[in-house]
Amino acid sequence: MQSLDSITTHFSSVDPADQIAVFDRSTFVVRPKPYNRRNYCKIGLILGNVRLYYADREIEIDRPSLIFSNPLVPYAFEPLSSKQEGYFCLFSPEYLKNWSARESPLFRIGADPVFFVDQVQQEYISGIYRNMMRELDSDYPHKFDLARHHLMLLLHEAMKIKPATTCFPYKKAAAARTASLFLTLLDRQFPIEHPQRILQLRTASDYATHLSVHVNTLNRAVKEVTGKTTTDHITGRIIDEAKVLLINTNWNIADIAYCLGFEYLTYFNNFFKKYTGVTPGYFR
Repeated sequence: MQSLDSITTHFSSVDPADQIAVFDRSTFVVRPKPYNRRNYCKIGLILGNVRLYYADREIEIDRPSLIFSNPLVPYAFEPLSSKQEGYFCLFSPEYLKNWSARESPLFRIGADPVFFVDQVQQEYISGIYRNMMRELDSDYPHKFDLARHHLMLLLHEAMKIKPATTCFPYKKAAAARTASLFLTLLDRQFPIEHPQRILQLRTASDYATHLSVHVNTLNRAVKEVTGKTTTDHITGRIIDEAKVLLINTNWNIADIAYCLGFEYLTYFNNFFKKYTGVTPGYFR
């Protein structure tokens, strides 16, 4: 039986532009999982009853379905039947050249992530998955390019299908759930592993937009559950990451400032000194 840990190990040894993996769900470890922290896109053909927790929504899946998950949105599965079959494909955002998951209607934040499929669509989509698995298991030198074409067929087929509309808010402990989603998304922004990676979300408004909630709702929930403001959490994580980068890398301070979202070094210096009492250079 395979697990998500095996995927992480597999991807760690592969160039981001070639990071794709396809699995048969019947041979995969299926059990209730907490919100996943992953850095890749996922497309799954679900054959078997499950409950999908996606951002602040809950979706009952009781028929063959395609599901899409964006790296920025936390999600979790709860199997509702013993029989769990189908396939899923994981790939890095860099895998599809000249294509952005954030801009696709299939992966857009706030979009419906579930598409119910009929028998004909199920058979066709299953064939695409099997073709990808066969090619990726081969010694063909251009197998990643070929699998990329199969994946595009899968995406285009999905865009022909009307999304499911059975989503509904998860009411229980709404504030705790919203705060948990925020903290999970905040955690996903770090660590900053190279100077070219720029912090995407820096304000409470940024996080509210990605979680599809009003910023006042987010602020109220985070304050109620944690006792700290949304901005306090964001600021604290940025300061912590800045300290790690200053101590453990040889990047110049201007590069650190830029990757943490500061357009000008002066802004970063003032920000860091405000919350630590010293300049970045003195701290280093």
